[in-house]
Amino acid sequence: MDANEILDYCLAKKGVTETFPFDNVTLVLKVGTKMFLLMSLEKQPLSINVKTDPEWSAELREQHPQITGAFHMNKTHWNSVMVDGLKRDLILQLINQSYELVFNSMTKKAKEEIENS
Repeated sequence: MDANEILDYCLAKKGVTETFPFDNVTLVLKVGTKMFLLMSLEKQPLSINVKTDPEWSAELREQHPQITGAFHMNKTHWNSVMVDGLKRDLILQLINQSYELVFNSMTKKAKEEIENS
């Protein structure tokens, strides 16, 4: 997958916006006001940071050298994922879980606003 495919996939989800809160090359995708994916638009090979269930994170890191604890983030909950060499289905699964974990952590009111938008 390339950056445009990942961006399009994420933007198709309810309540997702794209921002550049840190600099002009680190794209942050948010559901509501909470980030669920970060992606450097300049760094090659393409890498994304996603939130992942801690148990699955440990398993993923053992199975895939492309998946490591995310730099400057809580490594228990966030992974850096080098996209090259990983199956599309796994990348989409990681994105979906990140979105769902963040969405499910939101207040009932915030969830309803997103679902009804």
